[in-house]
Amino acid sequence: MLPFVGIPNTIKQGMSAYRDLFPRQAGFEHVSRYLSGLLLSENKTLQGIHSQFVSTTEQPLSGRRAMHAGVFESPWEQEALMVRHRLQVSQHYAPRARVVISLDWTLGHHERSKQIFGVKRQYDYVDNCMSCYQTILTAVAANRVRQDGIGVAVQAAQWEAAELEYLKMTRQGEYETIAAAMERLSELVAYQHNRDAYQTRTELLSAMIEQIEGEGQFPTADYAFDAGVCAADLTTVIEGFGKHWVSELACNRSVLWFNQWTRIDAVAQQLRSTSGQSFRHYRIHQRNGEVKEIWAFSKVVRLKKNRTQTDCHCS
Repeated sequence: MLPFVGIPNTIKQGMSAYRDLFPRQAGFEHVSRYLSGLLLSENKTLQGIHSQFVSTTEQPLSGRRAMHAGVFESPWEQEALMVRHRLQVSQHYAPRARVVISLDWTLGHHERSKQIFGVKRQYDYVDNCMSCYQTILTAVAANRVRQDGIGVAVQAAQWEAAELEYLKMTRQGEYETIAAAMERLSELVAYQHNRDAYQTRTELLSAMIEQIEGEGQFPTADYAFDAGVCAADLTTVIEGFGKHWVSELACNRSVLWFNQWTRIDAVAQQLRSTSGQSFRHYRIHQRNGEVKEIWAFSKVVRLKKNRTQTDCHCS
């Protein structure tokens, strides 16, 4: 790997808009160096990024521990960073141009770092095996020529089942001392606190939408998401801001078709035989390298709990 002798000018220019969010110049330099390594280094660990930079008279380097403290422990305004970022990004979009905000979630794998926030060991539906990963939720603004990330959140791991099992196993008929009773009470309070603090993907995305719409940086942007995000509570939040949204639906969802609730795959079967021209044929390249063929049709339909404009896809 080639050594770094300084922070690239492109990153310097981009980071200059965020300088006032960092109380110390050293912390700002650490974050700039860390960001440079994330973009350019093959080894994206703190150790790898730090070892790749060359100390110079203009930019003397401190240890890896100092970079860790500057990035993860110093009191720079992390929440204000995304607010400032959305403000900067919105300036690249014309006020009345068509902009779409895409909502999604994915799995970030951390097989060797099980202590990272939000990492849980569960079944990975992508790789079809048990795995350690974070659930990462994102919002991306896009038009015909560019796209920019404008929101990100990591879902906390849910330990409610394990904590409840522990409480059941350690319960006693009575507690002989005040200290034992107070310790048990603290365990119950912690269990209830963790249960109340946990947020579902829909709740996290709803909060993200409220934050974005409250800032008003993308007043004309509507929303798009797939079947994994589509939920009645989420669409209610979007409609509450006077915005439109579009989603795809799984084939087993029911829609109101000629005044009768009918599964989408049954509707597709009817259209294949009666309205072949309604379908559009697509070939989709999937992440595993395979090509999937689908036939899609678009129609405003009514769901059992909410109204939706949807792209219905049938394999």
